[in-house]
Amino acid sequence: MKNSRILFLLFFGLIIGCKTETKKKDTPVQKVESKEHTTPEKIALAHGFENWKNVNEVKFTFNVDREDSHFERKWIWFPKTKNVTHITSKDTITYNRSDMDSVAFKVNAGFINDRYWLFAPFNLMWDKNSYDYFEVENDSAPIAKIPMNRLTITYGSEGGYTPGDAYDFYFEDDYVLKEWVFRKANQEEPSMITTWENYLDTMGLKLARDHRNDLGDFKLYFDGVEIKTEN
Repeated sequence: MKNSRILFLLFFGLIIGCKTETKKKDTPVQKVESKEHTTPEKIALAHGFENWKNVNEVKFTFNVDREDSHFERKWIWFPKTKNVTHITSKDTITYNRSDMDSVAFKVNAGFINDRYWLFAPFNLMWDKNSYDYFEVENDSAPIAKIPMNRLTITYGSEGGYTPGDAYDFYFEDDYVLKEWVFRKANQEEPSMITTWENYLDTMGLKLARDHRNDLGDFKLYFDGVEIKTEN
């Protein structure tokens, strides 16, 4: 009996020792605070911005129809190398946006305009140090005439091709753009108001291909949109 009691005490001591040792190895759980995205970031992410890093090549044709007139520009863009090719019925020009001469600078103004229409949600990230913004909830969308949220951004008065311009982005709870207003030089009166519609979902990106005014006599649209990503 005595030996059995000694063995029991030793066994009980081992259990206590094991529990004590386990407590020594425990480490406190660190709480990771998630960063709340800003509204510009939420809009960009709703259009697939997290997948932009995989894009190697973008092809698109920018079209504008006004009553009886038609205008178009075709582009091939390699964002990682900054090479751009502009194709028209008369000429083809290739340049690098890091090293532009006077001809390339003039052509690039058209590229910046056309690219902005296609990738405006991503420009909210690319240009985030170049504009100020404020938000309004349940504002009236200018074309649909229904309540939507509005994000207004105003670019700085210096730099770029059109300094001081302002844009009003209209969206609902999914942060996908439905309409926008362009105001040149931040003037009070709109310079242009159009829809954002006919979205294309490709390679994780969500791109609006059609933009129309409320009168139906203006349509800006994209065709031939191709996105190539890393293999």
